[in-house]
Amino acid sequence: MAVDLRRTRPLWATAAAVLAAAALSACGSAGADKAAAPAPSSAAPSSAAPPTNAAPPIKGKLRGYGTVQQLSETADLVVRGEVEAAGFRVDEVLRAATGSTVQAGTRITLGSMPAGVPDMANMSKLEAGQVVVLYLAKDQAAPTTFRTLSGDFGVFDLSGTGTEAVAATRSQSMAVSGLLAEDPAASGHGFRTTLGQLRTVAAQVK
Repeated sequence: MAVDLRRTRPLWATAAAVLAAAALSACGSAGADKAAAPAPSSAAPSSAAPPTNAAPPIKGKLRGYGTVQQLSETADLVVRGEVEAAGFRVDEVLRAATGSTVQAGTRITLGSMPAGVPDMANMSKLEAGQVVVLYLAKDQAAPTTFRTLSGDFGVFDLSGTGTEAVAATRSQSMAVSGLLAEDPAASGHGFRTTLGQLRTVAAQVK
């Protein structure tokens, strides 16, 4: 039986159009799915890195002390005496670390604070003739040289004589605020006590 090509040509054209439309629809759907899907990340989760612009820690910053007890516990040597032109004459040892050979009558060298300490600009100077109680740290490189703890924190000026002699912090701002406990109301105003009280606190330190 012969097929009339003129009658089948429209059918072929229609079928081709349907297939083309189906193909375009499939491609469009695949493209949309691809666009909607999140792109995979190759970076593994990790802890946050520290900021690169963080300020470096301050070096050479002086430690603050809140009480006479803290000074006594930290000091290698606590002494009463007089500042001389060439050093310091020890008249009394209130406390000395184990192994210390310093005693009444000994003359020791007072070293300056390390260079570059920011707070040095606000420190006073020990001058010949001043009678003081000093809380000192030993210089490891020079056995007979000592430095006051945190500059003015370790200096008490004495006035009067005997147990009731007044002991006043050299500085108002760089000073303790109490004997055994800090007093917030006294902070920044200096601290006054007696030589007898300084002796008592020093003697209690083991």
